[in-house]
Amino acid sequence: MRGSYNIILIVLFILVNVGFMRAQNSQLDQSKLLEQFIGTWIGEFSDGTKFTCVNEKFSNGVFSKSDIVKENKVIDSIVQIYGYDKKADKIIIAELKESTTLIELCSLEFHSPTEGKIIITNPENAPFGFEFTFKNENQLVQKAIQNGKVVNEIVLNKKI
Repeated sequence: MRGSYNIILIVLFILVNVGFMRAQNSQLDQSKLLEQFIGTWIGEFSDGTKFTCVNEKFSNGVFSKSDIVKENKVIDSIVQIYGYDKKADKIIIAELKESTTLIELCSLEFHSPTEGKIIITNPENAPFGFEFTFKNENQLVQKAIQNGKVVNEIVLNKKI
């Protein structure tokens, strides 16, 4: 009988903590936190390829235009629309790249006021996920994750 009480206590503990974690996450204003991305961000990959991203507020989201430049030549351009989905309490991203006809669909969710994750949701092009951290209001670190390992990292600085 005593073992049954222990199991009940463990289950109650788990349920209370899961509810607490959900409550903590729902207290984050995803739409407001998204505004941290607004501005012009510039970074460089380890091979010298430059990345520039201009993000502007648009409705309840962000319109984003990015260029990837190598040896002073644009090798790819990307357009993204970020929109807050109130029902899911997540940010949904639709992305078009000039280099491909695929439409990338992703979800973005902040787990704290400065950290979050981008999950690629379309399975035909989902080898990566991304984690991001705002180090401060003018610096953002983004890591590409594949099979649980960091395969690329870029530090982006906000152009002031």
